Amino acid sequence: MEPRPLPKQKAPNNRTLVLSAEEKVAYANKLLSVSKPQTAANILDRTIHQDLLTALPLLPDNFVDLLIVDPPYNRQKDFNGSTFKEMPAADYQAWLTNWMSQLPRLLKPTASIYMCCDWQSSNAVYQAFAQYFQVRNRITWEREKGRGAKRNWKNASEDIWFGTVSDRYTFNVEAVKVQRRVRAPYRDKAGRPKDWKETQQGNFRATHPSNLWTDISIPFWSMPENTDHPTQKPEKLIAKMILASSNPGEVVFDPFLGSGTTSVVAKKLGRHYVGIEQEERYACWAQKRLALAEQDASIQGYTNGYFWERNVGLGDRRPLS
Repeated sequence: MEPRPLPKQKAPNNRTLVLSAEEKVAYANKLLSVSKPQTAANILDRTIHQDLLTALPLLPDNFVDLLIVDPPYNRQKDFNGSTFKEMPAADYQAWLTNWMSQLPRLLKPTASIYMCCDWQSSNAVYQAFAQYFQVRNRITWEREKGRGAKRNWKNASEDIWFGTVSDRYTFNVEAVKVQRRVRAPYRDKAGRPKDWKETQQGNFRATHPSNLWTDISIPFWSMPENTDHPTQKPEKLIAKMILASSNPGEVVFDPFLGSGTTSVVAKKLGRHYVGIEQEERYACWAQKRLALAEQDASIQGYTNGYFWERNVGLGDRRPLS
């Protein structure tokens, strides 16, 4: 009988989150399962480990200030042994509507909504999204990862539909400005920088955010936020939504929590959070990341109140002078 191969050793700089058997038991005991109607106080700052369609009807009315949704895209994907299968576009839209129709009841009249998708599912998501929310914009973000295609353009972007419940909503534009390098630094007559700042690291200007986000780094093995979740979103990506469309102390809800990025970023930025995740392994990852956030509230690429263009700053930039 051949000997069993040894487990593959991680590289020295691999910081991908792992769970020991003891941690999995401990974090699983912290998960919430609901079986009767809940008050907001019962579910705030908790991870609900449950099937979405079972949990949603039991959540309270009008408790959410910001809704962030990252549902499975319409492609075959394995989520820890549970396979989401690609379906015809009309069927996928019907699946979206089945659970999306339950979300408006949970939202405050001033709430905002962000819904993630890829180019293949973007139209179906828009059709369902527009039934229940006022569509404000479509954000496209550069997802620069993976190998190139030989017979097509490399797929390097995803969409996020941004909407609101009403015409009264939060948008903190100053909180989501991006620091970009100044290539042609204009000065006034006195020789002072005009609308930009000089630093030891270079010249930068705080620019207004657009609906094209090119400053995002996908989590990878040397980043402490990285997990083995197949569709994990970057903390920096979620931070933009939370800072723009909520205020400290408000409630952020994610019904497809995955490995916990939305809840973790909400906690780091002083918001309350509620997340639903049906896979126990992912929910336990979320709990461990939430515990780690108590010691380290940093978000890579966001420093001193600004987002930095990709590969500049990387979370450790000194304050601007």
